[in-house]
Amino acid sequence: MAVVSTSLTGTGSQLSGHFSGQRKSFLNLDNSNSTHSFFQNVDSHLRLSSSRKGCRGVVTMAGSGKFFVGGNWKCNGTKDSISKLVSDLNSATLESDVDVIVAPPFVYLDQVKNTLIERIEIAAQNCWTGKSGAFTGEISVEQLKDLGCKWVILGHSERRHILGENNEFIGKKAAYALSQNLGVIACIGELLEEREAGKTFDICFQQMKAFADAVPSWDDIVIAYEPVWAIGTGKVATPEQAQEVHVAVRDWLSKNVTAEVASKTRIIYGGSVNGGNCAELAKKEDIDGFLVGGASLKGPEFATIINSVTSKKVAA
Repeated sequence: MAVVSTSLTGTGSQLSGHFSGQRKSFLNLDNSNSTHSFFQNVDSHLRLSSSRKGCRGVVTMAGSGKFFVGGNWKCNGTKDSISKLVSDLNSATLESDVDVIVAPPFVYLDQVKNTLIERIEIAAQNCWTGKSGAFTGEISVEQLKDLGCKWVILGHSERRHILGENNEFIGKKAAYALSQNLGVIACIGELLEEREAGKTFDICFQQMKAFADAVPSWDDIVIAYEPVWAIGTGKVATPEQAQEVHVAVRDWLSKNVTAEVASKTRIIYGGSVNGGNCAELAKKEDIDGFLVGGASLKGPEFATIINSVTSKKVAA
């Protein structure tokens, strides 16, 4: 298998050949100093500054290394608008080497499952921490699977910061979902004030630890880095900002889980991703896909984001 070396320091780095997601080696961030040292200068554009340099190789592989794009429809839609969105997705031309999921509101899961092409899998936006029972308003993993869900989004910032879910509670949800063979899109990310205080890595690592302490395996987990200040605001982390956090999270996995998990786990970006910025973001080596909010409610634009996988490829 060919190994491609891609610099982390340039802004125009591209992969040669097909994107795979399997890493042979990756940047080793030095833990001897406080993680705050990575935030030497946070300028008016919210850019992280790091003096670390390095490169990682990518080994071509199949299966778990596919680009991954999820559409989080949140609390949006009606039967009619979702029918139109499903129709647009069914007629779209999508690149084949991408795992695609959509997460409709609970009340429309069955409608979407019964009308959407099988090429696109169904996810839920939340689940309970255990089996069905006397938990008014909650949805169990068993019920989600009964409807045909393959994934669930957990730890989204709106659940954390609006509804008050803490790291431990989110970890319990993830552990139970995985124990029942439901894949987890595990969301992490920092608030604006946390970024400006130089705490981005600290916050992301704390959230990662809560998942690591709870989950039985990382085989069916996709990590979604979503800086809270970029969600629904129109502000987007630059490709360099996103890459720096993604590679730091991968390094954390290597040191605190295993190098194999770090190599195989897909880390996707979310935060005002749209058809205009997805290609440049997708070029970064450690951005393995996207979790999309508002733009996923527009079929043609969501298709453009899915097809941004082509930015991972250059002529051999």
